[in-house]
Amino acid sequence: MSNPEESQHVNFLNLRRMGIDTHQEPVIYMRQDCYVCRAEGFEAHSRINVCTGSHSIIATVNMVTTDILSHQEVGLSESAWRLLEASEGEKATFSHAKPAESMTYVRGKIYGTPLSPRSATDIINDIANGNYSDIQLASFVTSCAGNRLNTNEIISLTKAMVACGSQLDWGREQVMDKHCVGGLPGNRTTPIVVAIVAASGLIMPKTSSRAITSPAGTADTMETLTPVNLSLETMRSVVEKEGGCIAWGGSVSLSPADDILIRIEKALDLDSEGQLVASVISKKIAAGSTDVLIDIPIGATAKVRSMNYGRKLAKQLVKTGEALGIRVNILFSDGSQPVGHGIGPALEARDIIHVLKNHHHGPQDLRDRATTIAGEILEMGHAAPKGEGKRLAEHKITSGEAWTKFQAICEAQGGLKEPPRAAHTHCIRAGRAGIICYINNRVIAKLAKLAGAPAAPAAGLDFHVKLGDKVDPETPLFTIHSDAPGELQYAINFLEDHPNAVSIEEECI
Repeated sequence: MSNPEESQHVNFLNLRRMGIDTHQEPVIYMRQDCYVCRAEGFEAHSRINVCTGSHSIIATVNMVTTDILSHQEVGLSESAWRLLEASEGEKATFSHAKPAESMTYVRGKIYGTPLSPRSATDIINDIANGNYSDIQLASFVTSCAGNRLNTNEIISLTKAMVACGSQLDWGREQVMDKHCVGGLPGNRTTPIVVAIVAASGLIMPKTSSRAITSPAGTADTMETLTPVNLSLETMRSVVEKEGGCIAWGGSVSLSPADDILIRIEKALDLDSEGQLVASVISKKIAAGSTDVLIDIPIGATAKVRSMNYGRKLAKQLVKTGEALGIRVNILFSDGSQPVGHGIGPALEARDIIHVLKNHHHGPQDLRDRATTIAGEILEMGHAAPKGEGKRLAEHKITSGEAWTKFQAICEAQGGLKEPPRAAHTHCIRAGRAGIICYINNRVIAKLAKLAGAPAAPAAGLDFHVKLGDKVDPETPLFTIHSDAPGELQYAINFLEDHPNAVSIEEECI
């Protein structure tokens, strides 16, 4: 006969917030010898349904063999806590999750079976619903890595990614958008472009991402100036009033499977041309865009390293856009060095404000890139004659119209504020005379992250030189900004081990 007291415990455990950051993967921590674990036969890495009275999630279980948890408690990672909308001590029940049937298609893809519209849809739905563990996600990402997706598979994946999230409809014939493939620190053109385009009478509701492995995403930078975590209703209100916005895409659940896949790709350091295309196009369609300009910077240390690959990627982007009913234009740009002065959320925000205010401190390269992109978009939207877009974009800055529009957009999103300043700085000087011949974008980005960006918004680098500049031993190359002495020292130590971050030669060859 069973013990009534033990049966009572088998049914539930009390939730406890562990404060462990597992990024986007919901994880629970359960004592190996607790009643529930013994009754259900859970093992480490089991996929488990966690249910409270009002919410349920699927999580991966990690086993605990010490007294950090009592027999009546289950620990939740920060991701699981948020998704379950839990409260301390709340009761929850647990059961084995049903296997993700779409893993059959993933195994097929690994062995060479192409994805069909049906298999792509089932896989993406399972991913978006949290049915895949990180191990299963890694197997799917790996099966698609490199050039293992053909055009039909990319289109199928893109459609599935759009269908699994929210999709906006602005009721307009033309809704403008932009995207940069990335790889250039400081290349924060979006806020300037949105201000110019909206000031010219076009609609540009821009949803942007946060940093994953870079020192700042557009959403991180804009958040130092104004709220970006907007509801769909607020976003609509801002766009209806001002013609544009700069919001964090995650707040309106656009192509939610994409954010999960990007996290795994970055952890594995695997680039997939097909998934990149599906990622970009799915988010543009979900945002309700009809006309998109995609900037592809090309450089030895950018994301796209050769023109051949850039053209191939451009072709896939245009084809996929056409198949899903949006117009995609491509702009190839120089990816040989960082853009602007600032690298890191607040420092990039400062550059944006300087450009929009037509200030003499505004970095000319950031201004040129932004007005070139905005000019192309103005011509795509018929707000400027062919060949006149850049000139009109420049006029919107010099006249003050772009700055006025940017302020209005920020006020509509919740108010414009001053970006923070770092508590500690350290200037790196040339140490020798010569010419700046090479800047390693990847090393520079990592240096800014070691200084604390983007988690510390004021952290990062302030760059003082460009390729081709002549320097003497005392010329400042860049200044490291940090909120913590320890992080500042990490960055300095890293730089000592990577002296090739900026190369100075007597004469460029």
